[in-house]
Formats: sequence, C-alpha cells, structure tokens
Amino acid sequence: MKPIEYFLISAAILVGAVLFSKIVRMLITRSFKRAAKRIQLDPTNYNFLKNGISFLIFLLAVIGIFFIIPGLRTLGSTMLAGAGIFAAAMGFASQQAFSNIVSGVFIVIFRPFGVGDFIKLSDTYYGTVEDITLRHTVIRNPENRRVIIPNSVISSETILNSSIADAKICSQVEFDIAYHSNIDEAIALIQEEAMRHDNLFDNRTDEEKEAGEPVVRVRVIELGNWYVRLRAYLWAEDNGKAFVMKCDMLKSVKERFDQEGIEIPYPYQNLIHHNSQQELNA
Repeated sequence: MKPIEYFLISAAILVGAVLFSKIVRMLITRSFKRAAKRIQLDPTNYNFLKNGISFLIFLLAVIGIFFIIPGLRTLGSTMLAGAGIFAAAMGFASQQAFSNIVSGVFIVIFRPFGVGDFIKLSDTYYGTVEDITLRHTVIRNPENRRVIIPNSVISSETILNSSIADAKICSQVEFDIAYHSNIDEAIALIQEEAMRHDNLFDNRTDEEKEAGEPVVRVRVIELGNWYVRLRAYLWAEDNGKAFVMKCDMLKSVKERFDQEGIEIPYPYQNLIHHNSQQELNA
C-alpha cells in the first residue's frame, strides 16, 4: 500500500472513532434520561462513564493504527521488546495522569461529592460541581466561571459539601448593638425581619413547635469592648437561598435599627491634648 493509502485509512479510523464516541455518548445520555424518570440516578456515574468509554474508544483506535501501518507496527514491536524501559519511562511521564484517573475513580466510588453538589475547598474555591472527567473536576463558581481542578489535587483537599446529605443550610447572621440599646427589642426586630423573608425555612421539630419555640432563634454570643453581639440562626432550603437571605437581612435589619433608634456601635477614641507651654505659664 502507498503512504497516502495508510494516511487515509488512519484518518478514517480516527474519524470513525470520533463518530462512534459521539454515538455512544448520545446513547448513554438518552438511556440515563429515560432511567432518571423512573429512579433516582447519580449523574456523576453517568458523566464518568461517558468520559471513560470515549477514552477507551480513542485508545483502541490508536492501537489499530499501529497494527495497520507497517512502520508503526515495527516501531511497536521494538517498543514491546524494550517493554521494561518503555514501561518505566511511560510510568514516570504519566504518573500524574494515572494519579488523576485513580483519584477520579475513587471520587465516583466513595462519592465525597457529585455533579450538582455545592462544595467549598479549603476556603479557596467554591461552587457547583458541573462535571467529573478522567483527569479533572469542573466547578462553576457564583461568578459563572469554571474552576478546573485535577482529581489528584481535589482528592487531597478538605471538602465542605453543602448538598451531600441534606441541602438545608443554617445561616448565622450577626449584629452588634450598643450597650445602652434594648436587647429584647433588638432581638424582636431581627425575628420580625427574618419572618418576612420568603427564603426562611421552618426547621423546627414537632416537639419544638408544640413547645412554642421561635422559628428564628437569636442569642447573645459576646459582650465586647463597645458592643453586644447578637447572632440569628436562619434556616434556608439550600446554600443559594441562604446567601440571598443573609444579604437581605443585613440591609433590612440595619434599616429597622435606624428607625427604632437601636444603635449599631463603632469604637470611639478620645484624644487628650496637653499644651505644655500653657501649663508652664500657669
């Protein structure tokens, strides 16, 4: 066969691999959506399966090209003869890649997070998990930017998962008032503003409801140098609603405090100036 024929056959194999991969991914997606209507399925497994099958298809296509082209077949035989050195070199060169693949498999098996979960990594990155591939995990942050983190890195991080078992969030919002302000009145105003918010979730148990416990609990948590600190415990259905409610509460409570004459304090400093010349003349 002529070189151009080998080239055309190789191109045909690669194009066929791309088309076959797309068809397989489409069939997996269709099957997943059909099954999701009947039972609950974790999209993490389905995404990882698609990525793994695509990788396997392209790997088989490359192996097929090596066997078809005589020059590459000879090269493959030579490489196989020196398999020990080749394996060592490949192992060293692809150590990080294999580490990411193994970490990705562990993520799918042990499920510290899944697609759709809202996670936070060591106070640095946070957002919603969009995809888990063989190499990396994609996180969409609140700015709609994608943070791409290698699986080996994310597996070694401390992960705060807001969705893994229960999506409800208790947002703790703190307010400082002056010592001369009425604490009970301030607590009542905070509770009133919280009860008006649409995102507030009643997380009380039946026993707490029968006992008349308030939906919003506000406690004095600190007596500072110039302030009394109050903390409100506000429940919401998920992290997004909790964040919106916290921002709204900071604004509405500040406005109510201004209306009702409850002071939000700040540190005062008294400056005493001595005129040494006047003191000498006196």
